Amino acid sequence: MFGCIVRRRRRKLMQQSFPAAWKEIIRRNVAHYKLLDEKERTRLQKLIQVLIAEKNWEGAGGLTMNDEIRVTIAAQACLLILNMPHDYYRNVETIIVYPSKVVPPERRLSFFETALQPLEPAYPIAGQAFRQGPLILAWDEVLHGGRHPGFGYNVVYHEFAHKLDMLDGAADGTPPLFARAAYREWIKVFSRQYLQLRSDLEKGKPTFLDDYGATDEAEFFAVATEHFFDQPVLMEKHAPEIYRMLKEYYRQDPAKRAAARK
Repeated sequence: MFGCIVRRRRRKLMQQSFPAAWKEIIRRNVAHYKLLDEKERTRLQKLIQVLIAEKNWEGAGGLTMNDEIRVTIAAQACLLILNMPHDYYRNVETIIVYPSKVVPPERRLSFFETALQPLEPAYPIAGQAFRQGPLILAWDEVLHGGRHPGFGYNVVYHEFAHKLDMLDGAADGTPPLFARAAYREWIKVFSRQYLQLRSDLEKGKPTFLDDYGATDEAEFFAVATEHFFDQPVLMEKHAPEIYRMLKEYYRQDPAKRAAARK
């Protein structure tokens, strides 16, 4: 019964006309929108309408939430799931947006923990995704990544990729795949490329993927997603195996899309 109600509500949202003001926001703040064809833009708009309506949007640190913030974030988040089977990031309930990078509270030991070494100090973050909790973003970073693509950095793609990874309950760099046979190939390719990145960095070799991807497997997937959408032509050239796997997963070919718009 609940599922029927949700589907009916979503259909009604999608039947509404997309506000002209929202289109202008996307054109101004999301450069990748220009690479989509008309069918893709229409589909993206419908996804945006549902995502904005279904999530709790909160401004923090003195930021007042408005349509520009919601639409800019939703457009980039929905680009990831444009062609995928999905449930509108069901593991995201609340999106909290700060004006700029924020220093999270210092982690405290639980009653049963013993510190064997000093805890890492808190440092400013542009975004953060929790398995059970909100997704946090810094608005100035969101805006810069949306308006100035091509550097392989986009905090919205990064954090929402984490939430896709976490859909199976674990942040391990392997999101739920759509065929059982796909897991073996995914783990083989991503494990090899992750270890190669770590090895190259240890040896001081230049790498295509950002070195933050060497933190762990979860960060590797999120960083790879950023490059996939933000530097697709370069990624297809310098990291073709990862590009191929992400093309199959996201069911998009951004490199082809970018070449067609030249």
